[in-house]
Amino acid sequence: MDYRNDNRVVLTLDAGGTNFVFSAIRGMERIGEPITLPSNGDNLDKCLSGIIDGFSSLMNGLTEKPVAISFAFPGPADYPNGIIGDLGNLPAFRGGIALGPMLEDRFHLPVFINNDGDLFAYGEAIAGFLPYVNQLLAESGSNKRYRHLLGITLGTGFGAGLVVDGNLFIGDNSAGAEIWLVRNAIDPDCFAEEGASIRAVQRVYHSYSKHSHGKPITPKDIYEVLEGKQEGDLVAARLAFQTLGVVVGDAIANAVTLTDSLVVIGGGLS
Repeated sequence: MDYRNDNRVVLTLDAGGTNFVFSAIRGMERIGEPITLPSNGDNLDKCLSGIIDGFSSLMNGLTEKPVAISFAFPGPADYPNGIIGDLGNLPAFRGGIALGPMLEDRFHLPVFINNDGDLFAYGEAIAGFLPYVNQLLAESGSNKRYRHLLGITLGTGFGAGLVVDGNLFIGDNSAGAEIWLVRNAIDPDCFAEEGASIRAVQRVYHSYSKHSHGKPITPKDIYEVLEGKQEGDLVAARLAFQTLGVVVGDAIANAVTLTDSLVVIGGGLS
């Protein structure tokens, strides 16, 4: 199906550990401006209220009724049943919250929830990087076509998704391709996410920096130290991104040995 010609409207949510970003999508294009709200991931009442407010605001700005709600959450959960459980980045959901059924009852729409890394990979497989590469191959006269894709997300966490011959691989427990738990190449006592996320870049920089900062320094700030656009500790900045590169590179190298696929990297940190 060519989703560029799909006139149905779907409400989406990119649920990160820091912010929730709500959008309305038609034909692979965003309708209007996205709505960004804090996730309040440690307070269940605020978090659920924010989700309802975000989708309500989207619907109030539309001239037609959407056909579904479809969105992503970070980490493993019982996605087929719409139950969000023990997520490290959103601790308020610990013990299990039937988020999908709650939203279906509230908005009278079908609700589809899946892992953010999985949906990133699936989107790139059906309408992004995978068809783009295959189009380049076709235009060059090659008979080679790729059918499998590993998608990596770098941001508040370190996520992944795997698409095999057009089908999203979710595993037996909705926990397929959970790359954040693989070995950390630099610190084997930690899992990879502790060296491959926003907090990892910040932690390494502050561990080695001789400068004090009056406000929280972001990975973008640290990158600008490398570029000479901002004052800071150049050695610490290099070490912060070197650590990120080594941990992410090692994880991808091991994963792609098993998947034998193309790899695409996304997420806020990328």
